[in-house]
Amino acid sequence: MAYRAHPDYALIVAANRDEFFQRPTAAVDYWQDCPEVLAGRDLQQGGTWMGVNRAGRFAALTNVREPLAFRGTAKSRGLIVADFLTGDTEPRAHLTQLAKQRDDYNGFNLVCGSAKHLYAFGTVDGHIAELPPGVFGLSNHKLDTPWPKVESSKRALQNALAHRPEELESELFSMLSDTTLADDADLPNTGVGIEKERWLSPIFIHATGYGTRSSTLLLVDYAGNARFVERTFNAEGEPDSTRRFALKMQ
Repeated sequence: MAYRAHPDYALIVAANRDEFFQRPTAAVDYWQDCPEVLAGRDLQQGGTWMGVNRAGRFAALTNVREPLAFRGTAKSRGLIVADFLTGDTEPRAHLTQLAKQRDDYNGFNLVCGSAKHLYAFGTVDGHIAELPPGVFGLSNHKLDTPWPKVESSKRALQNALAHRPEELESELFSMLSDTTLADDADLPNTGVGIEKERWLSPIFIHATGYGTRSSTLLLVDYAGNARFVERTFNAEGEPDSTRRFALKMQ
């Protein structure tokens, strides 16, 4: 994410969604049951991983990778994003209430707010923080945890910001398609074993039955004009479709 760090865009988000390919998913679109919301949708539980609404709200979530603490009875974390996008509570107040309910879910990180005020909350440290202008990276631990893919994507995003606006989209998609494996010495130890840590280490993941299913860009200028682009991939890691939306966020 680049937040108020570009002369033309107040918010730039470049994100990959990694998931099992067998999990049913709807591509990004306006939701029939809530037409103000623009997001992909998890058809198994009804939530989402990233989206916006016309009122200017934005939210994105990642899971915290902690297999030994995983509870099969916990509520779906995708509902956290859906609740924010369909609600109207001020972001800090919303996060204050969510912090009280965090034990209902397995570990997660949530970034939410708008192009004017952006907040982060994660269950690893339990802190609510309003983000200052800057470039941030998020994987499956705390915001800006220096995993190899987080550090490399932040560098690539910083470099992309120097390109002309018309080149920005291609630069960001190029960043999100990076399949470089991290060196074993740099891998985190999250409890899944070295082999799995290795194939989870690239920005773009391609494994048997699991991998990067979509790459999403969100660019919001200082007047609230937003561009939302989603590129989906099949189980072979090949591009499947690209969907584009332009909207005015209040």
